[in-house]
Amino acid sequence: MVRSCSGDVTVNKCEGICRSQIQPSVVTATGFLKECFCCRENYLRERIVTLTHCYDPDGLRLEDEDRATMEVRLREPDECKCHKCGDYSR
Repeated sequence: MVRSCSGDVTVNKCEGICRSQIQPSVVTATGFLKECFCCRENYLRERIVTLTHCYDPDGLRLEDEDRATMEVRLREPDECKCHKCGDYSR
């Protein structure tokens, strides 16, 4: 290991309430037909973040310009939407 880096980064997340319903049914084994929707990401976007707290293998803070920061590529939700629960085909 050459270095480890950390930093505080704010990222988007999907959370919220989606309309779901349940109704009596003579067709299903439970006697009820459920239609559940869950809030999930609809699109992800790639973003580059800079971590500014970098340390060598001995735990000493790196100060030299090339090694004092690290760029990391991450994917985060760009849009959230209510999807049918259990539908992971997206």
